[in-house]
Amino acid sequence: MSCKPGEPCEEGRKRHTAIGVLVLMAVIFIALSLLSFLDSRGQVIPNTVTYAGHEAVQGKRVFQAYNCMGCHTIVGNGAYLGPDLTKLYAHAGPAWLEAFLPSAGSWPTKAIVQVQLQKSDIASEAGVDTIEAYFRKYPAAEERVLRRGGHSTIMPNLPFREGEVRDLIAFLKYTSEMDTEGWPPVPKVAGLTFSHARPMPATSTPASGISTAPDNAPVASISPEVLGAKLAQDNGCMACHATDKSTRVGPGWGGLYGSTVELADGSKVTADNTYLTEAITAPDAQIAAGFPAGMMPSYANILDAGQIEAIVAYIRSLEGEK
Repeated sequence: MSCKPGEPCEEGRKRHTAIGVLVLMAVIFIALSLLSFLDSRGQVIPNTVTYAGHEAVQGKRVFQAYNCMGCHTIVGNGAYLGPDLTKLYAHAGPAWLEAFLPSAGSWPTKAIVQVQLQKSDIASEAGVDTIEAYFRKYPAAEERVLRRGGHSTIMPNLPFREGEVRDLIAFLKYTSEMDTEGWPPVPKVAGLTFSHARPMPATSTPASGISTAPDNAPVASISPEVLGAKLAQDNGCMACHATDKSTRVGPGWGGLYGSTVELADGSKVTADNTYLTEAITAPDAQIAAGFPAGMMPSYANILDAGQIEAIVAYIRSLEGEK
């Protein structure tokens, strides 16, 4: 623009002001760009977080590969079919996640969480080695066990490959360590009457954390086979063993009782009460051929003698399964 003759001309001042503002914005942009390469307020970053030797960065790739955000959110970003996962590791802990993720179609029971806690690396990550201490440290895990343990979920069983579960837990450990600056807000449920808002009911479950009879029936009123079937389900046995002869993680139970089992050392034994009891309490004492040592945890400190006897009775009842 040009100034009219005889009128005050402010064109130069306005141009200088515009150039000055542009330079200031450029300086701010460059400064912020440089600051983005520095540590931001001590915020945790994925490549500094590991879980049992697995990296959170790889866990993020697993999270994305299985499209977890199609149902869940992280810091509110994602879909809202499932719960937000940002602080799940901090609330439920590693043993509960180890029990849940490989067979997410059902909620883990106390016994299944306790089995995971027997593994030294998981106990080390949790910082405790007893189930009682674990529930004190991770009360959300106890709440999930008491309210939902043994029931089915709406989450599918995902076909995780070896190591992917721990990769994913490493990522959830990272999200739990993020500084979310107060997000999400704590919901106020005082005065609400619907079931999910009520306080968690007191539990009268036995020390093993499992119900020993279906439908609250007295133990004496059911057969050992029925009790054994429930114990096997509640303790996660059916995640690894089929009721027929097919192999899952471990050998199938169909027709197992009374059969001849070839061991890793080349010897053979009969799958009788003694063998099956030892397989439950000391699984590495006699390792079946084709299965590596250390795969099955010991249930010696989880099940009592009567419960083990009931599970053996259930396996015996599957003699005719093909």
